[in-house]
Amino acid sequence: MYIKKSIRFINPKNLKKQGVIVMHINIIREEDNYPENISRETIINFLYNHLGEFGDTKKAISKSIDYAFSRDKGKGGFLVLAIDKNKLIGAVVMNKTGMHDYIPEYFLVYIAIHKEFRGKGFGSKLLKKIFDICDGDVALHVEYENPAKRLYERLGFTSKYAEMRHKK
Repeated sequence: MYIKKSIRFINPKNLKKQGVIVMHINIIREEDNYPENISRETIINFLYNHLGEFGDTKKAISKSIDYAFSRDKGKGGFLVLAIDKNKLIGAVVMNKTGMHDYIPEYFLVYIAIHKEFRGKGFGSKLLKKIFDICDGDVALHVEYENPAKRLYERLGFTSKYAEMRHKK
């Protein structure tokens, strides 16, 4: 299912430079429902490039999209894309955890805003849209030095645990 919603977003600070920014929010729940001119590879490359030092490999990003579109029991999720003038300016990958009560129902795997559009409220708008879509709690991992951590805290994320991993 492909849902498109347009949000007219005017940032007065950049009105003279960029004009009116119309952010189209696209919710994608199936692999074959990407918007026109946006492919899976476009999304993977966008996330890879705009996550920068806080990102993962293209292979890992691709796996998270596979998981989001999986129809297997306990899996699934969706993508949220922000588009302005046919340009991808934001992308989110959400995975369902298949759990509740002790683990949040959704995991925000990746969120990235195009470097030219950061600090203008787009990340906040995307996160609020995700909260509207999800019918359960949302978790995410964020590195302590990631500047986006402050945004997550402002929007209500709390740090319940310190994550620890044992790698093989």
